[in-house]
Amino acid sequence: MNKLSITRIIKPAVILTTLLSPLPAFAHAILVKSQPAKDETISQSPKQVDLWFNDAVRSEYKAVAVIDSAGKRVDNHDVAQGLTDGSHIYATVPNLAPGTYTIRYRVVSEDTHIVTGKFEFTIKP
Repeated sequence: MNKLSITRIIKPAVILTTLLSPLPAFAHAILVKSQPAKDETISQSPKQVDLWFNDAVRSEYKAVAVIDSAGKRVDNHDVAQGLTDGSHIYATVPNLAPGTYTIRYRVVSEDTHIVTGKFEFTIKP
């Protein structure tokens, strides 16, 4: 075999191997459920706000804040993560008055990307 024949065989084999090699799949955490739910109207104050993601999130740098319609933070500053479910974070709240509240969150996905979001819920009078 000459050098040109070897190149014709090896080059396609390297390209095919590269294309068929599995790539690592990394995805950002996505909020899939909350309690209270996004845009939900409830009749009484919740004891805590709960957020669930499609995958476990890292324990460091997590944050949940509940903000009233005047822009004041009203949660107890005690965000925690579920002991047996790494996709669940929560924060307790005092007895909230009727009104509209914004839940803001920040977590770090397993792929190290920061994920943030916000949504509202309302407590009816």
